Amino acid sequence: MAGDQVPFAPAQVAQPFGLRDPFLLAGLLVMPVPADQQTAAEPVYPHTLTGTLAARNRNTIKRNLVALPVYTLMLGFLALLGYAAISAGVQPIGGDRNTIVPRLLDSAFPAWSSGLALAAIGVGAMVPAAIMSIGSANLFTRDIYRVFIRPDATPAREARVSRTASLTTKLGALLVIALFNTQFAIDMQLVGGVLILQTLPAFALGLRSAWAHRWALAGGLVAGLITGLLMLYQIPQLGGADGHTVLRAHFGGSAWPLSHLGLHTSAAVYAGVLALVVNLVVTVVATPVLHRRAARRRGSGGTPPRSDRP
Repeated sequence: MAGDQVPFAPAQVAQPFGLRDPFLLAGLLVMPVPADQQTAAEPVYPHTLTGTLAARNRNTIKRNLVALPVYTLMLGFLALLGYAAISAGVQPIGGDRNTIVPRLLDSAFPAWSSGLALAAIGVGAMVPAAIMSIGSANLFTRDIYRVFIRPDATPAREARVSRTASLTTKLGALLVIALFNTQFAIDMQLVGGVLILQTLPAFALGLRSAWAHRWALAGGLVAGLITGLLMLYQIPQLGGADGHTVLRAHFGGSAWPLSHLGLHTSAAVYAGVLALVVNLVVTVVATPVLHRRAARRRGSGGTPPRSDRP
């Protein structure tokens, strides 16, 4: 949500700051890019890969790739609505920053127009849920049901199991929204965006090149996951009338304050990007070390362990 990504109070942003604080300026330049975690982590979500592999032909994928930058640009414009709400002096309802954009639309447009916009928000929430449920059903049917439960399952039975799994996933998501605090679902999305982004090196390096060592990729993945979780744990949720009241001490967003590094600034950076940097550093540093160890084993006449083989 746009409100989750702005770590300063409206009164602070409304004041001119010029170029006196380079860290604040860098934060303003960096924050809109990953303001919606879907933009940064979308390419590595399982349902995205499932949709790509299920495409009719190459031309279908090409057409969607051409339109994808426009979609990403629109997500960026949507994130800028948070800044528009700050400029308009819109205050959240009951301190809940997730109500900022709906309240901005309600106050800035006529009733019929804001109604359409709010309905679009509802539809936009259901579409990703449907796509993710299909991806989950495909993963369950092909990787669990057919492998471990019914290896001899016919295509017709696989289709029935996949439909059942998809419906079960939708009902489970509905129960989470109905029975749990809605903030729980938002928190899971924040955590999921940071964690799923850590699989990018394994895809980009592990599948496209044989240079990266498998255990270096695994070590980088673990380091990125731990770093991301620790950063998310350090992020409080701020709210209240002044924007500084700590509503929850941990897992309050995905914008990690640079003040944790000892920098005197109010800027913040998307935690998933910093965790990804740690992931890549561990992978790049550990790969030559593991390759040299495997080379020494081969040079001594011994057979390298299976984990050291390319």
